[in-house]
Amino acid sequence: MSSMRRRDREITSFDEMLEIIAQCKVCRLALCGGDMMPYIVPLNYGYIARGDKLTLYFHSAKIGRKMDIIKENSNACFEIDCDCELLEGEAPCDYGYAFKSVIGFGRIAFAESNAEKTQGLNALMRHQTGADTGYESDYEYPDAMLARTAVYRMDVQQLSGKKKVL
Repeated sequence: MSSMRRRDREITSFDEMLEIIAQCKVCRLALCGGDMMPYIVPLNYGYIARGDKLTLYFHSAKIGRKMDIIKENSNACFEIDCDCELLEGEAPCDYGYAFKSVIGFGRIAFAESNAEKTQGLNALMRHQTGADTGYESDYEYPDAMLARTAVYRMDVQQLSGKKKVL
């Protein structure tokens, strides 16, 4: 059962949520470490959807606050939004905002093999560039670059969507 207050704005179709994920380019990844202070970071992403399973892919340097938190606590949340536009009104309380958004929860896992890193980077490149190279890809990555790059995935376990359109 959904806990969304505005059920009239709820997106229940996995395919419709995938359309939003395909349209947007930036994902905000929320993490929380042992100090219990939330940490959120905007990231470019790629994704693979197979059936009703969604996996998001990210990459970054191997060191830093984000990496430290993920190693300590792999639970994460993401938010993606697009088609944002101010809806003007006659009075301040009549204003609103059009948007489409997807939020999900899951766990982060690091890609260990070069094959898995390549799959993740290819998903990212395909999504960010719009090039349809397929999941296995036409892109090649030098071993030295793969060795110094962290590629990690979020196996999404829960997903919800919401929209307010013009």
